[in-house]
Parts: sequence; structure tokens; C-alpha cells
Amino acid sequence: MMKNNLKAVVLLSGGIDSATTLAIAKDGGFDVYALSFRYGQRHIVELEAAKRVARCNKVAEHLIIDIDLRRIGGSALTADIAVPKSRSVEQMGKNIPVTYVPARNTIFLSYALAWAEVIEADDIFIGVNALDYSGYPDCRPEYIAAYEQMANLATKAGVESGKKLKINAPLIQMSKSHIIRKGIELGVDYSLTHSCYDPLPSGEACGECDSCLLRLKGFRDAGVKDPVRYKNES
Repeated sequence: MMKNNLKAVVLLSGGIDSATTLAIAKDGGFDVYALSFRYGQRHIVELEAAKRVARCNKVAEHLIIDIDLRRIGGSALTADIAVPKSRSVEQMGKNIPVTYVPARNTIFLSYALAWAEVIEADDIFIGVNALDYSGYPDCRPEYIAAYEQMANLATKAGVESGKKLKINAPLIQMSKSHIIRKGIELGVDYSLTHSCYDPLPSGEACGECDSCLLRLKGFRDAGVKDPVRYKNES
């Protein structure tokens, strides 16, 4: 069922998953309010991708918020810790990797919840995935369900009028190849996106980190060429 003139806050990192999630929200008839973060991540180039995706989709507003998670550290993305390279899919799934940023999705969803309250949006979209997700604990269905329950206990609208906010995670049970095929169906331009955790100064993807390898596998399994440039690619 199509929804008309409804607002949604969409968390937008600039990667495959968030770009596809934004397209799904738009396809559902939502006016999109995109939310990105400059949180001290080493792959800050992803914000340029987020800006490109937001512009291409003519979102109602794109808000970029500064949070310095380097002060906390604890992740290869926010501290002086090496990004794992050349791991197999089996190795990626054994333990929570050092690229996990402690409480990141909880922090991001909290900002999204605050903005949704202000603009009176009933929906938040997040591109988490429980299949090709490198073992992150805050990408699981039970986490999303628990956060949604908490959110509806914490909002003015929820307390005063019983209005329910929905945390939408449309990709949560989709493989990366399924996500890519869905995005292509919706017209997503993946050349605008960025996924690499350890890009070159020129912005090219390393092709060796977990995120690059999952992305490349996804395109390969989908039978589509990845349009972004990788290190040593002619």
C-alpha cells in the first residue's frame, strides 16, 4: 500500500545498504529526511557519498551531525587500530570484528528519534542487515525490535497520544546480492556510493577490508559489475 505525504527519517551513511533503504522509503511514498554523521570515522569519504545520494534523490532535507566518537575509540574506524584485510566470509562471521563501533546504531537511532519527534515523522528507516553484516550485534532483528519498543516509551507523542513510531529495517533479512538487485530495480545509482573502511587518500576503495569484500561478493553474486573504483584497478 502506498503512503502519501508521510515523513520518514532515513539514516544515510552513503553505502549500498543505506542508499537502497532510502530508495525503498521513497518508493513507499515517504518524504525523506536523510540523516548522516561525521563521527570521527577514518572513512570520512563516505559522507561525500551520502551527500551525492541525498542530492540524487532530492530528499526533503539532509542533516549531517558531528559526534566525536574518537574520544571513546574502541574501533578500527575511530581509533588507531588496523582494519582487518583479506578475510574470508567464514572468518568475518566468527567474532564481532574490530570495525564494530561501540553503540553506534543506538547513538544514530537516538538522533533519528529526536529528529522524527521534531518533524512529526512516524517512521525511521535504517539499513541494517542480519545476513551479510560482519557480525555486528546492533544489526539483528531483536535489537531493532527492542529499540522500537524503547522509542515508543520515550517519546512525547507515544506517552500523550499513544502514537506509535516504527523502526523500519527493510534489508534485515536480505543477502547483499538481493539488496543490490532490489536497488537496481528501484533505480539506485551505486556509482554514487562508498563502502570501504580504509580508502586510499584518493578515495579509491582498498578492495581488501571486510566491507569491500562483502560488497564485491554481493555484486558478483548479483551478476552485476560494481561501478566504483578499487585500488590497482586499471
